[in-house]
Amino acid sequence: MQAAPPAKRKVSQKEKPEAEPKPMKRFWPPLATIALTVFVYFASQFLAAILINIVPMAAGWTETRTTEWLQTTVAQFLLISMIEGFVVLMLWGLLHMRRSTFRDIGLSWPRLKDVGYAVLGFGMYFLLYLIIALLARLLVPSINFEQQQQIGFETARQHGPQLILVFISLVLLPPFVEEVLARGFLYTGLKTKWPVWAAAVVTSLIFAAAHLEFGSGAPLLWVAAIDTFTLSLVLIYLREKTGKLGASIMLHMLKNGVAFVLLFIVGIR
Repeated sequence: MQAAPPAKRKVSQKEKPEAEPKPMKRFWPPLATIALTVFVYFASQFLAAILINIVPMAAGWTETRTTEWLQTTVAQFLLISMIEGFVVLMLWGLLHMRRSTFRDIGLSWPRLKDVGYAVLGFGMYFLLYLIIALLARLLVPSINFEQQQQIGFETARQHGPQLILVFISLVLLPPFVEEVLARGFLYTGLKTKWPVWAAAVVTSLIFAAAHLEFGSGAPLLWVAAIDTFTLSLVLIYLREKTGKLGASIMLHMLKNGVAFVLLFIVGIR
């Protein structure tokens, strides 16, 4: 006599397996993601420029005094802090519209192994830059590789509190925010529809274009564009390798930190 199959036991609500995390709500199409990134980039600078001029306007300063104050280390620190703050705030709003968080675009607490990835990434960046720069010299001999980037803080001293403000403004804030914007928001949006290689190239081209220093009155800074394009490719590689932004942020900080030491500690200009 065949035994009857065991009766199915009802599974209580508490015993049910945990549901898988809901997938990220559909991101903006690639072109819309690019447009939003460009908007955030320029809007943050516009808003910060308005706010930084409120102080001299409220104080009734002359145009000369206002210009002199805007060139001080404190004023430039405030300007950069406001720009980066507006970028983060606007990105938070855009992600919130899609019921997403910064974690969805790769931001999380750094891990110890990210330090190793960042150091290895710096070596990769350096070698890749030498190759690309050599090719650029051969293909476009007119590029001025001696042209210097205008990073501000010309009046900063090589010691004291001013140097701390410069360090925060160049080594800490921009690498963090730029990674969240470029390798986080922009790259994530592009690779949802495009192949990884296409998303990486377009992200890097946009990132490089942002460092050409349009409107500065000086010739376009092609050497900085080549440098940042190369850096972006390595940063995206780390993003793909680790699945997070931690290693990319650390590499970006390391690269800016080396420049900071050479310019403001050693005094190479």
